[in-house]
Amino acid sequence: MNPMTAPVPSPCVNVCRMNEATGLCEGCLRTLDEIACWSLFDDAEKRAVWQQLPQRRAAVGGDAAPAP
Repeated sequence: MNPMTAPVPSPCVNVCRMNEATGLCEGCLRTLDEIACWSLFDDAEKRAVWQQLPQRRAAVGGDAAPAP
């Protein structure tokens, strides 16, 4: 299956805890708005969020999360 046509999975890792300092979930590194709107996002919007995750992880001092 072409990666650009495959369904885009959620980055959720079931560690749902918001960091007040960063405004990001400590598990998936999404904002509350991104989490709340995930099911409404089209695949391009979901991929855009995934593309931001490595930079977010680096900014908070963790390893980069792999993109789907």
